[in-house]
Amino acid sequence: MPARDLTRGSIIKQIFLMGLPTAIGFSFQMFYDIIDIFWIGKISSQAIAGVGIFTTIFWVVEALNEIIGVSSISLISQSFGKKDFEKTNMAIEQTITFKFLVALIGSLILIVFLKPLMSLFAGTQIVFYGLEYGYLRIFFLPIMFSSFSVNTALRSIGDSKTPMLLMILSSVVNIILDPILMFDKLPIVNIRGFNMGVKGAALATIIAQSLAFLIGFYVLFSGRENIKPSFKRLFRLIFELDKKLILIGLPNGFEVFMRQLSAVVTLYFVAIYGEANITAYTIGGRIFGFVFMPLWGFLMGGSAIIGQNLGAEKISRAEKIAKISGWFSVVFTAIFLIFILIYAPSLISIFSKEENIIESGALFLRYSTLGLLFLAYAIGLSIVFPGSGYNLPYLFMSLGSRWFVQIPLMYIFAIVFRLPVIWLWLSFAFGDISEFIIAIYFYKKGGWKYKRV
Repeated sequence: MPARDLTRGSIIKQIFLMGLPTAIGFSFQMFYDIIDIFWIGKISSQAIAGVGIFTTIFWVVEALNEIIGVSSISLISQSFGKKDFEKTNMAIEQTITFKFLVALIGSLILIVFLKPLMSLFAGTQIVFYGLEYGYLRIFFLPIMFSSFSVNTALRSIGDSKTPMLLMILSSVVNIILDPILMFDKLPIVNIRGFNMGVKGAALATIIAQSLAFLIGFYVLFSGRENIKPSFKRLFRLIFELDKKLILIGLPNGFEVFMRQLSAVVTLYFVAIYGEANITAYTIGGRIFGFVFMPLWGFLMGGSAIIGQNLGAEKISRAEKIAKISGWFSVVFTAIFLIFILIYAPSLISIFSKEENIIESGALFLRYSTLGLLFLAYAIGLSIVFPGSGYNLPYLFMSLGSRWFVQIPLMYIFAIVFRLPVIWLWLSFAFGDISEFIIAIYFYKKGGWKYKRV
């Protein structure tokens, strides 16, 4: 698919052209996450809890990816919007190289701290499952980050279709490989597999991500309209560009770090209520991810549109794009939430047949949804922040909603008053509503309109 000028034409059409393919790709990725949990549940509910704890810790390192990834959206899309194709190529090259190096650092940090961190939340058996799954994923973190870089670069020059196809391919490969690698005999067909257990689920993900990265890398570097990065230039660092890749996205990276760290703290409070609630929380989180990952897909696609329009100094058009994106996010989320509220117990029972897990998971799905429509609008509107390179609002959104609202409420509910777990689930709604308020404030303040990178 050729690069696309996003500074002209129908706004709604462009949001769908850029956002829908990305949303579809992200949906497929969340679908294979759900399939992972489904198959892991066939091993035991403790295996689900172990993988859930690992994943929560693992995504703290996502902050490193986010710093460079968000910076690269504004650098690449604004350069492309200005028709500065040489700078666009250089930004793409440095994003891939620098993020690979950062991923190596992240891998080393995780290897050192994973086991002691996991031991804080659960007993020996759950930790065993988490480590079996986790160490393999950690080893291939640079490939994962590099795959993100390729997809971001393609979207930022207006090609959202190729990343979508790559994510679909990765998801399908993962879904096919999961039972083959995990079980001694494949369910239903009774063919012999590799019997690797949770390690098989991790290996399936690694193979799928590596395949998608290699194909995407080839597509990007084979060249498209005015854009042809150089493979040779991947082996050097450009200080001025690398400095921007760190500084522009640093507020957003710190925000992601604090948000993911808040997820770790949340898991600590969930663990107070027992291992069954850890499993219920893990399953519920995957189901909500299936709703919200498409929205993040629209966010990433919409950010590229905002970046190109701000690069071309079309501020009023960027405002219209953000407002349309916000209301679309609300409608999209509402459709899924109705389904979740009606079928909550049935959804949880797909992954576990234990009654206490089904009951707690259904309560989590129903009560934590009360603020999600507010959060959906905030997500849609906030595409202006990464598109402009004005990422400080994300930091306040995370700190305000999670650390100054949700976590203190969790402490009060779980530690001070020792209330039932339902109050823990309600704290998510209070956090989401506060995040909405903060996002609206920074959008209306308007600093993003004049930020350039």
